[in-house]
Amino acid sequence: MSTLRHWVWLSAMTELRPKVKCALLEVFGDPEAVYFADEAQLLERCQLTPAERGRVLQKDLARADEILEKCERDKLLILTLADAAYPQRLKNIFDPPAVLYIRGRLPALDEEAAIAVVGTRKATPYGLKMARRMGFELTKGGGLVVTGLAGGVDSAAAEGALRAGGRCVGVLGCAIDDVYPKWNGPLFDDVAATGALVSEYPPGEAIQKKNFPERNRIMSGLSVGVTVIEAPLGSGSLITANCAAEQGREVFVIPGNADQTNYAGSNELIRSGAALVTTGWDVLSDFTDRFPKRLEKPDAERLRTFYRDERDAVGSAPQPEALERAVVRPAPPEKGRGFAKLRIRNDRNRIDNEEKREYIDLKQQISELSENQLKIVSALDAPSMHVDDIIEKSGLPAAAVLSELTLMQIKGYVVQEPGKRFTLNIRRR
Repeated sequence: MSTLRHWVWLSAMTELRPKVKCALLEVFGDPEAVYFADEAQLLERCQLTPAERGRVLQKDLARADEILEKCERDKLLILTLADAAYPQRLKNIFDPPAVLYIRGRLPALDEEAAIAVVGTRKATPYGLKMARRMGFELTKGGGLVVTGLAGGVDSAAAEGALRAGGRCVGVLGCAIDDVYPKWNGPLFDDVAATGALVSEYPPGEAIQKKNFPERNRIMSGLSVGVTVIEAPLGSGSLITANCAAEQGREVFVIPGNADQTNYAGSNELIRSGAALVTTGWDVLSDFTDRFPKRLEKPDAERLRTFYRDERDAVGSAPQPEALERAVVRPAPPEKGRGFAKLRIRNDRNRIDNEEKREYIDLKQQISELSENQLKIVSALDAPSMHVDDIIEKSGLPAAAVLSELTLMQIKGYVVQEPGKRFTLNIRRR
């Protein structure tokens, strides 16, 4: 049985393409045998370039020991292809990662209707809206959202899943202890707190351009289907869709305007036979036989509430000519862990103070609060309460509290302060 040390040694050779590592494992059986193979064996049994062969012949285990120490210190899980917990769905693809590094708690993905939601980083307001809606609807319908957590569509889909009170799996194109893009740190923390971050790149590994195309095969490999929200021609989302097709996964596409370049790739996928969808249930309904009793069409009233909140928070999308002039800047990162601080882009001029009031009147607003929100209001019996104290006092699951606080922030019922602290914005009578 190969040791974990040798698995990590193999994974740390990021210069080697995933299919080369798979070929080495197929020839030699396990990483320990690869480690002890000499040059003659590699020449005889493997078709490697001189650079690849030279890298395999570097037998230093110091980097592997450094990675193991870092993972233990930061409580990062390591899953190898030999582990029973390694997702079988991913193991069955052509070139599975030899090792997965995990931050958070990885769901039993083989039992989940996991749907990868992908799209361009430079998304239009419509694309961001549809990504949040798809993330929300998939989660409310019993699905599990898988996303690359890049800017744009990926992050919006994760935000939608978190607002639905569900879990999310983020597949990274960077090292498991890195954040890319840098301003997305709070969302990485939120996903890890309720679901998991996954990477084949060990801690401390420098980011490379090739990582992102490699990452796409993992997203589709963990999923039963891929939903493309908004993809120009040449988009990385099309690589994910192609990976999905090669892996036997279903491909779904949100349609876009025929005259918008951001939807040229999406519309081409539809022409090529991908399924046109407009809702999360359009996607999940294809898998009801495969996941009996796990998937259910979301409650219409809950969806209406989400759509109203989304409309109030974001507003209508500007016309295409306005988009070309707009400069979208990322919001500054918020420090802290475990709370979904939504960074909804300001794509219109919002009027926030039509009527200035220090507090929202309780009598006027109480009827709009859900049962869980009322429990949170009761728990917020002091100013600047830490989110952990709110979770404990309310008696609600952490994911539910994070989701409801996000919605209550949007509606103005609570105010978030530095350090994951919250103050009630409703006058008590």
